[in-house]
Amino acid sequence: MLEKRIFMKFYTADLCDAHPDKVAVVAPGLESFGGVTSCFGEITTITLDEDNSGLVALLQEEGKGRIAVVDAKGAYCAIVGDTLMGYAQKNNWAGIVVNGYVRDTENTRMIDVGLWALGTCPMKSRKKAPFARCEDVCFLDVTFHEGDILYADSDGMVVSRESLV
Repeated sequence: MLEKRIFMKFYTADLCDAHPDKVAVVAPGLESFGGVTSCFGEITTITLDEDNSGLVALLQEEGKGRIAVVDAKGAYCAIVGDTLMGYAQKNNWAGIVVNGYVRDTENTRMIDVGLWALGTCPMKSRKKAPFARCEDVCFLDVTFHEGDILYADSDGMVVSRESLV
């Protein structure tokens, strides 16, 4: 089961109002495809090149309520589907944010993990390529740093260097 703090009520709009100098607002472009539409957690980053095997390994680790921020460089292939979401739920990940695409969305919407991506693509990734973990990634006008805190709800997504709730 996910940590209770994932279900703690907060609003990104209120965080922006109370801490305008402490938050970076993620630009529009991500859609919600998970069973949880509001969550927050410490960021863990990973950069992929059309091969999600590094993300599979990451999501099989204990998540401790963290959020995986995945930079797939917008490649048009599915990086996350219901299998990876199942790993995320089993291992206590709060959410996954993908600068890329996902699939199996009828199923991912039934799994109690947040999932945000650029859109959907039915084709899974095939290319075998290296990946990088724990490095800064930048997309949608925000640089995501390992250890930052990400907050997401129906109004949007913000990132802070420190906990705000």
